[in-house]
Amino acid sequence: MKIANGHELIQLFESWSPKSFALKDDPIGLHIGQLNSQVQNVLVTLDVTLDVVQEAIDQNCQLILAHHPPIYRPLKNLRTDTPSGKMFSLCIKHDIAVYAAHTNLDVAPGGVNDLLAEALELQQIKFLDETYAEPLMKLAVYVPSIHAKELRKQLGVVGAGQIGNYDSCSFSSSGTGRFKPLVGSNPVIGSLNSLEELEEEKVEVVFASSMKSKILKTMYAIHPYEEVAFDLWTLESKTGQQGIGRVGFLQQPMSLDLFAEKVKQQLNVPFVRVVGEATTIIRKVAVLGGDGNKYINTAKRAGADVLITGDLYFHVAQDAQALGLSVIDPGHHVESIMKIGVSEKMNKMCEEKKYACTFIASKISTEPFRQL
Repeated sequence: MKIANGHELIQLFESWSPKSFALKDDPIGLHIGQLNSQVQNVLVTLDVTLDVVQEAIDQNCQLILAHHPPIYRPLKNLRTDTPSGKMFSLCIKHDIAVYAAHTNLDVAPGGVNDLLAEALELQQIKFLDETYAEPLMKLAVYVPSIHAKELRKQLGVVGAGQIGNYDSCSFSSSGTGRFKPLVGSNPVIGSLNSLEELEEEKVEVVFASSMKSKILKTMYAIHPYEEVAFDLWTLESKTGQQGIGRVGFLQQPMSLDLFAEKVKQQLNVPFVRVVGEATTIIRKVAVLGGDGNKYINTAKRAGADVLITGDLYFHVAQDAQALGLSVIDPGHHVESIMKIGVSEKMNKMCEEKKYACTFIASKISTEPFRQL
């Protein structure tokens, strides 16, 4: 087993929850400290508070992975006589780095919103609102027919030609290639100043734009020619669609109030706020961890009977009521479901990678409210 440093662990985490999934201007990433040091323990938390940092110290953690960014707005100062300043100071004093994964963890498959949807036992789960899609690119490369099979194979190995649930997809057309090697060339086939003709294939594959460097590197490594003739362009088609929130169906329809009780039980919260008539029948459910005030119209367009989200504003609740959309607000702290979910996921990934690192779910509750 290898003791990884912070960079290696965050690279592993971002292979599951990449920064590209985050919504615009979301302050994700490294907030405090540095990632060069070796990391044996990571504390996973919803929020970073003084108590949470002390817990990290007690658990011998070198890194804190938080869902809510501790620096959400630009700092005007860094005073150590304020609660937040004391928290920053304690992290620096004990050389504890803090990394924030916010909306990218909301969007990621298996992230916050999937954890909530699965806890509520929703079926046929889809994302609520598409927020990410990657352009497809297309490569057309001309290669001698006798080398075409190996080129197609190796391009497929590195991920070219993946379409839905199929991989190694390609198209070939045959033709005659012509070229004349000039002085200074070092041809694999042909002679200087002599026009050559041979049977070639045009091999065409598509791939996600983020894979461009890897695909071209593989093409150059496998292709026999000194100068490779190819075309490359960006398509209108997209791939890798992801989205914020989830929507799915209940196993059995039930009344709004009965479902609200189920939400309390399954999400382990003492109370919920409810918008809508008690007897409204709920079949389709939208869920969005955190603040979902901007998504009532999206939930309604998705055909949801109810939206489960936190921090519901008074006038937004009235708007939802006017739309005929029920809402259940279990509070923002319900996102703490990520502590165990992320810890289990990362411990499994570390085991597969043979990293000697343990992700620990914080036991500190950062819920500021109590019920009277």
